[in-house]
Amino acid sequence: MIPNRQSIVKGAASPQIGVAELGVRGSWRMAQTLVAVYPRALKWLVQWRRPTPAEVRELFEALGATYIKLGQFIASSPSIFPAAYVEEFQRCLDQTPSLPFGKIRQIIEQDLGQPLSAVFSHIEPKALASASIAQVHAARLITGEDVVVKVQKPGVQAVLTTDMNAVYLVTRIFELILPNTDKDAVAGLVSEMYQSMIDECDFRKEADNLDAFRQFLSDQRNTAVVAPKPYRQASGARVLTMERLYGTALTDQGMVSSKADPAEGLFNALNTWFASLTQCAFFHADLHSGNLLLLEDGRVGFIDFGMVGRIKPESWQAMFSLFMGVSEQNYSMIAEAMVVVGITRDEVDVAALSADIERLFVGMNDLEPSAVLGNGAGDGINQLLTDLGAIARDYGIRFPRAFTMLLKQFLYFDRYMELLAPGADIFRDDRVELFLR
Repeated sequence: MIPNRQSIVKGAASPQIGVAELGVRGSWRMAQTLVAVYPRALKWLVQWRRPTPAEVRELFEALGATYIKLGQFIASSPSIFPAAYVEEFQRCLDQTPSLPFGKIRQIIEQDLGQPLSAVFSHIEPKALASASIAQVHAARLITGEDVVVKVQKPGVQAVLTTDMNAVYLVTRIFELILPNTDKDAVAGLVSEMYQSMIDECDFRKEADNLDAFRQFLSDQRNTAVVAPKPYRQASGARVLTMERLYGTALTDQGMVSSKADPAEGLFNALNTWFASLTQCAFFHADLHSGNLLLLEDGRVGFIDFGMVGRIKPESWQAMFSLFMGVSEQNYSMIAEAMVVVGITRDEVDVAALSADIERLFVGMNDLEPSAVLGNGAGDGINQLLTDLGAIARDYGIRFPRAFTMLLKQFLYFDRYMELLAPGADIFRDDRVELFLR
């Protein structure tokens, strides 16, 4: 079993899974895994070759929720995994057919411990969205508030626990039998991924994140930004009911509301995020444009708090230097900050590293901001991070994952700035309030 994780399954702060459920679902899951893996593995053995990144990605998608999340973890960790795999797993599909509403009703009533009619006056049978772990429905509470209801699909945590224990066991075996492998290097990463996915499966943690961020906004007297209110009476471990925010993606150039100025909204969002880095317990770690809504009244809505990050205080000065280096295109500053933030056993040639970084950013600067942002989920940003991670690995530098998450959000804002406020400088514009020092 993954060490020090028993409380995740049995503790009061996590969804409860019965031993019988783990046993039955675990056995069935192992059979499903063998059926998916065996023909592919046999083909690779017969052809005596390694699977391509595309074949691995297709296998992960066939294996379902856990492996899709693993794929997304790989895609968001360019400082850890090889570029070919990071690039391929950008395509890892997390859109799945929605479950019949009868099953969703059953899950909601079971998790909340009362009939649907006791909580909601109406809930849309057709899902707004459906992914591997959960699907979302529009609804209205009996007290009249418009909400969205995020419902976890059945058996997700049992499958995840079975899958991750298998992955952990395999990685431990490989660490023992392969020479020159750092002890616990891969297994420790698996444990981190497991913890991240388990946290995502307990919707009470996301509700806690929402409450904490809303309290942060209140303490800051920030009325320009809003986060959805979680409704605890209509939420549980597998059901999260949140205030429904009406708006469009911040970078949507089609916004026509006379009260909403995308550029002003961007600065408000940027200032809020900067403030959260030092004055909130965490930072939002998935701020692609779809998670920043420009509301009709001009406020910006931060949504989807399933992925958050934390950074150690002693790293802040280097982080500030790196941000400033990116903004000023000061490649020596970026290189020096990378060496400080990263983990390396080698002596780093900072001048050569600076030159490699310069080539990367000069190529990015030749692209239009919309091209770098890609399809709205930041494909271009992901590619930039992949390339930066590859450069770092060439110099023996390994970044903590929280750093990569943090840098990714900053790069999002840097691109949004070029798109919505051309010519503005994050570190010199009077509209930007820095809270990093």
